[in-house]
Amino acid sequence: QVQLVESGGGLVQPGGSLRLSCTASGFIFSYWSMYWYRQAPGKERELVASISRGGVSTDYADTVKGRFTISRVNAKSTVYLQMDSLKPEDTAVYYCNGHQGPVKTLKNAQELSYGHWGQGTQVTVSS
Repeated sequence: QVQLVESGGGLVQPGGSLRLSCTASGFIFSYWSMYWYRQAPGKERELVASISRGGVSTDYADTVKGRFTISRVNAKSTVYLQMDSLKPEDTAVYYCNGHQGPVKTLKNAQELSYGHWGQGTQVTVSS
């Protein structure tokens, strides 16, 4: 059974930083490409970042490029999202998810659908 547990969210001032974690279980983590998503109130879920199975290839949405960094530690079955220079518009619930096989471009990854989601972690950027 696939389980994804996100953590690390909180309240931070504009310009601040947070590091999110997503710990996975129920599958062979190193076989899966992973993604971070976010959903702000009243908005559709947005794909934020992707990382390949070995962690070598990453990609970011234009809205976070240069500010967010995705990484993973396969031995810990965990994917991270380092978020710097946070803005109020980054306020959202953040989720991770993934699939077995090679990572997709962010454009192609928009077509992905999942039967499972974690509870997400709330990030609020406000002064």
